[in-house]
Amino acid sequence: MTPLVNDTFLRALLREPTPYTPVWLMRQAGRYLAEYKQTRAKAGSFLALAKSPALATEVTLQPLDRFKLDAAILFSDILTVPDAMGLGLYFAEGEGPRFERPLRDAGAIAKLCAPDPGKELKYVLDAVSEIRRALGGRVPLIGFSGSPYTLACYMVEGGGSDDFRTIKTMLYSEPALLHRILQVNARAVADYLNAQIEAGAQAVMIFDTWGGNLSHAAFREFSLDYTAQVISQLKREHNGVRIPNIVFTKGGGLWLEAIAAIGCDCIGLDWTTSLGEARKRTDNRVALQGNLDPMTLFASSEAIRSEVARVLADFGQGSGHIFNLGHGISQFTPPDAVATLVDAVHSYSPAYHQDTQTAQ
Repeated sequence: MTPLVNDTFLRALLREPTPYTPVWLMRQAGRYLAEYKQTRAKAGSFLALAKSPALATEVTLQPLDRFKLDAAILFSDILTVPDAMGLGLYFAEGEGPRFERPLRDAGAIAKLCAPDPGKELKYVLDAVSEIRRALGGRVPLIGFSGSPYTLACYMVEGGGSDDFRTIKTMLYSEPALLHRILQVNARAVADYLNAQIEAGAQAVMIFDTWGGNLSHAAFREFSLDYTAQVISQLKREHNGVRIPNIVFTKGGGLWLEAIAAIGCDCIGLDWTTSLGEARKRTDNRVALQGNLDPMTLFASSEAIRSEVARVLADFGQGSGHIFNLGHGISQFTPPDAVATLVDAVHSYSPAYHQDTQTAQ
């Protein structure tokens, strides 16, 4: 495929010298953009949009045409994996994702098996390949999946939840059932991410969105250990090129040392964790991604620039920082605020890389 014009993001993930801090945004392709809404209307439904490689390519590239972002991320959904397992994903108006057949009994859990990405998830792999071609080497493409535990939350609850009562009841009352789900999910996630890498993804990210809802002891047993299984199975190279990976646990600031120890290349941070403290606690063993509060983007341009400067200063000198939000961008975010953010990162960050530029 076409060589990369801008590989700053990949080099930062591997803590190699970069001339500035690269920036991309979680959910950068989405409802805050008018052009996304138009494409979504053309598709007819979210699932139709996600399952069309051509339309997924179109919306993946939309934010790159507006903003000078340093990476693209596949447009898809973390729930494609349990959907491929036959749980019956649908999106209820005003309620978000739901499953027709949530996992509630031992019989259904015993029958659960990892899907074949080349069959049940071929539309995602086709989208990855099409996006890589369409990017033409402008920036790297990130593939992704939900973590085994985060997927299990939706699979057991049947959708989103305020208190995760159903899955936590299973965790404490019948832990063997939850472990069975997580074992299948770990295999499924590893297979899925490796298939994305083979299709053209140049980095992969694991979203452990709900890992932070667990107790200290339960996090390691039911979330981290299974994320570690995925990391251990991931392809680290493809066609002779290193493929970095990112692990993001929302609410995971208590467990940075443990997350770093599983062998990931980068840890994503939410806005509750200091980048500077995280850098010290992980002893520069991993890159760090984050961690601007998404609500900053509703403030004035001056406030956005001030917060960008603060985040950059918090990480400090040197490479290994990928600027991002501490969670996904809000659908109500003004696009002009994103332009201000990206410009500020590119304007302010070279000062933190002056000592490394001579090594380029």
